[in-house]
Amino acid sequence: MRKKLLSLISVLLVIVLLVGCGTAGNKTPSTTTPTPTSQTGTGNETKTYRIAYIARAQSDSFAAWLANAVKEEAKKYPDIKLDVFDGQASDDKENSMIENAITSKYDVIIVQPNNGEAQRPYVEKIVQAGIIAITTNARISGIEGASSVDANPYEQAAVNARMAVKQIPQNAKVVVLNGPSGNFHADERRKSWQKEFFDQRPDVQIVGEQIANWNKDEAMKYMEDWVQANDKIDAVISMNDNMAAGAIEVVKDNPKYKDLLVYGVDGTAEACLLIKEGKMTSTCLQNAFELAEKLLDTSYKLLTGQEKQIDIDIGNPLITKENVDEYIELLRKAGAIQ
Repeated sequence: MRKKLLSLISVLLVIVLLVGCGTAGNKTPSTTTPTPTSQTGTGNETKTYRIAYIARAQSDSFAAWLANAVKEEAKKYPDIKLDVFDGQASDDKENSMIENAITSKYDVIIVQPNNGEAQRPYVEKIVQAGIIAITTNARISGIEGASSVDANPYEQAAVNARMAVKQIPQNAKVVVLNGPSGNFHADERRKSWQKEFFDQRPDVQIVGEQIANWNKDEAMKYMEDWVQANDKIDAVISMNDNMAAGAIEVVKDNPKYKDLLVYGVDGTAEACLLIKEGKMTSTCLQNAFELAEKLLDTSYKLLTGQEKQIDIDIGNPLITKENVDEYIELLRKAGAIQ
């Protein structure tokens, strides 16, 4: 009996050893591998936001400056993809681009209006589509749910006009170059010149005034007509630098106009260099770099829910021959002047 029991135990031990060896030697590797972190649906996802920037016209020197500044600023945001469109100074084209951006379901649509009232219903459509709407240069006021990044156009003109009250000679003859009718910046700057200068200087005569739509070539055409029609012109009052530069181009080689006073707004590279050369009197800086910085910051805050609506302005520094060098240096560092 005892021998049988010992034999049974021996057999069981052998079986246990065999099973153990088999399990250790033939273990099947796990088929489960670590899952890489996905870009969506894990809580650690990286969302890419799509922004459409619709410029009024790349032929406009300031609009081109601003569009390029927005492109550069967007590079600082790895989760933002920016597309820039050129409205070509056409309401129909710009409005069509806004509609296409809505259809394409951009996360943010930034509109630089060609004519604020013409673009108003289309910006309202952006809001109605549940897309973030931002207007800039110039803002379209009074659209519920839309944000804006802009400057104060009244003050932009006023800093020039208050100086011109003392600079422009008695009984002077002046010409005026306006931006598009209905454009917030164009209308406010002209209103400012009226209140801050013309109402203070009734002796000054306007011998020519036209809408040149921010355009240099149009301004040149009007200036050519005014030079032919008048024995003298003492000053050019322009609502932007691009038109001012056009007027200067017409008379730059004419000694009769060596003392011509010329005022603008924007602080473009061209205007700063003209001031440095003594061909332009002053301008007000509308800093495209600052606008671009605030546009992207505003977009990001709205996209991430930090803010629901934002309306902000940049400053209005006056540029004259006394301080133009610092602005030329600013533009040089930014690559706008080589």
